[in-house]
Amino acid sequence: MKALTWQGVEQVSVETVPDPAVQLPTDAVVRVTSTAICGSDLHLYRVLGPYLKAGDVLGHEFMGIVEEVGSEVGNLTVGDRVVVPFTISCGHCFMCRIGKQSQCETTQVRDQGKGAALFGYTSMYGAVPGGQAEYVRVPQAQYGPVVIPQEGADERYLYLSDILPTAWQAAKYADIEEGSTVAVYGLGPVGQLATRAAKELGAGRVVAVDLVPERLELARSFGVETVDLREVDDPAEAIRDLTDGRGADAVLETVGMEAHGSPVAEKAFDLVGKLPKPVARTVTETVGMDQLNALHSAIDAVRRGGTLSIVGVYGGAADPMPMMDMFDKNLTIRMGQANVRRWTDELLEVVQRDGDVLGTETLATHRVPLDRAPEMYDTFQKKADGCIKVVLKP
Repeated sequence: MKALTWQGVEQVSVETVPDPAVQLPTDAVVRVTSTAICGSDLHLYRVLGPYLKAGDVLGHEFMGIVEEVGSEVGNLTVGDRVVVPFTISCGHCFMCRIGKQSQCETTQVRDQGKGAALFGYTSMYGAVPGGQAEYVRVPQAQYGPVVIPQEGADERYLYLSDILPTAWQAAKYADIEEGSTVAVYGLGPVGQLATRAAKELGAGRVVAVDLVPERLELARSFGVETVDLREVDDPAEAIRDLTDGRGADAVLETVGMEAHGSPVAEKAFDLVGKLPKPVARTVTETVGMDQLNALHSAIDAVRRGGTLSIVGVYGGAADPMPMMDMFDKNLTIRMGQANVRRWTDELLEVVQRDGDVLGTETLATHRVPLDRAPEMYDTFQKKADGCIKVVLKP
């Protein structure tokens, strides 16, 4: 089969790789009908190369048709149309039972000190082949795959695999109260959906921060107020100006380690990519080289006693944080990998409403064959050609 493979820093290619097969009774094989490039795939493309090897199959946002099943997959059957969560979870361990599927004790990658295994996301998370491919072996298929209606556009459901539950969790973790003001840092795909989730969950006012014209325009089309980083020096101050000097009741940080505005960190990423892999892994995990401008501004923008919800991905353990301000402001801070299966049942009801209320069918700006994936990684990373979201068709 064909699959998108990592070959080196900022080098990916579509190659012929072995077809997947059922290996365990709880496995299924899914024929992929749509898969997407996620913002966190760009971390693999550039920053997290030390955890990859040439030939690793990337991708963790995918859906398709069940082609083969093991003997212990419950009610899942050949022919089912499914969306597959990017977190691989069993559904029966302690963590899954309490709604923390991202920490599944059955698939936890203990030798790396990490949570649940993830599709297509490096040796840190189990080195499980990903979904930017024609077929995927799906472990824990008795629980993970979400069966969806046979009818309807793929993109109505595709983002249930990752970015929609990630955005939904960001908003849920913010404890949004009816009529409150919510700020969202970053208007990539997760940020766009987070603004819509905040409105769906009762926010009276949503303000978003970014600098890419197409992203700002798209957010405004959904009734979001925007702060354009090209026009303001201090986005936190701009948010306070919009809220009578108080700040937002809740702030959702959806940017992560590659935020704009830190030339030093930018150069550090380039340097680490050239180091021997064991050294590069140590530096990534222990040295504070993340670009923290968005995160620090988010801490500044939230009102005293407010909530900061972080779903952007960060790396270094030594990142400097304004602990005095965080403590003095009496902030509640919540963060973490999305517990996808915790949210999929309620989200499935939302996405099936008439009118595509969350705009999932119109989020993608680029829809191309899988063969064009290398070109699209470059386009997406550079935010070129108005690119907000890429969907690939194997």
